Amino acid sequence: MTEGVYDVIIVGAGPAGLTAALYTARHNLKTLVLEGRKTGGRALEAHRVDNYPGFPDGISGQDLMKNMIQQALRFGAEIKNETVVGLSDFGGQKMINTRMGFYQAKSVVVATGVSRKSLSVPGENEYKGRGVSYCGVCDGPFFRDKTVAIVGSGHEAVHDIEVLSETAAKVYAIPGGKGYSEDFPELTRIRDDPKVEFIMGADVKEIGGSDFVEYVALDGAGQERLSLDGVFIILEHIPIAGILREAGIGTDDGGCVIVDGDVETNIEGVFAAGDCTCEGMQIVTAAGMGAKAALSAMKHVKSLR
Repeated sequence: MTEGVYDVIIVGAGPAGLTAALYTARHNLKTLVLEGRKTGGRALEAHRVDNYPGFPDGISGQDLMKNMIQQALRFGAEIKNETVVGLSDFGGQKMINTRMGFYQAKSVVVATGVSRKSLSVPGENEYKGRGVSYCGVCDGPFFRDKTVAIVGSGHEAVHDIEVLSETAAKVYAIPGGKGYSEDFPELTRIRDDPKVEFIMGADVKEIGGSDFVEYVALDGAGQERLSLDGVFIILEHIPIAGILREAGIGTDDGGCVIVDGDVETNIEGVFAAGDCTCEGMQIVTAAGMGAKAALSAMKHVKSLR
């Protein structure tokens, strides 16, 4: 058990959590950030970030998150690599349980992010940041006038086909052996786009190349290999919401945390920001929500005094 009570405990150390920590620590609130995985979150996987304000020449995801970590620490935030396993509400105080003990706080910011389902095929991990991407909106501009594949059967995958077809020379749409999960209205327009080729009835079984992605190998559809420059794996998100539901925090049917205009959950003094709310799904929007959550948490802590 930690000594004393924290003003704010932030669960998650991605862009939303670190921004929240920067704000609350800078305002002299005793702030603890708990992260069970990599401090920096999924943003660490971004080979290059060109759409975060203030970096006209772009910045790597690792360098951007390193800067955020250093800034939060400079103002006195504590960051501990501990996995949160429980959250309890006792009105004016919240209890956070980790695998190493428990902590008390006057307010909590949930910034757990989401996980992506992976293809789990050879080459996927090897080529992350070197042709394998998980966000068409984020990384599409790097593949201008190149050949790419969009792997996924949901609405987000269909949306990214539209996005990438605006800049890429050619787009292979690969929904998998079962096809698209719904007959999305956008598919009618996409099918008329000469730059888009649908590969139906096939699954990706390997991603390969040399220094960067050069091809995907397929299982089915009569085509064994496609030569290309990039693979966008757009499978469904997995909100990390198990302990949140157990704590009574409201989520929708997809596991996304429900928040009001002040990014407060249904539990007073518990706020949520970033991808766990399934809003924006961009580094900049996560950071913005983190700032908003911090301001709301500061107001809540002040009301308890």
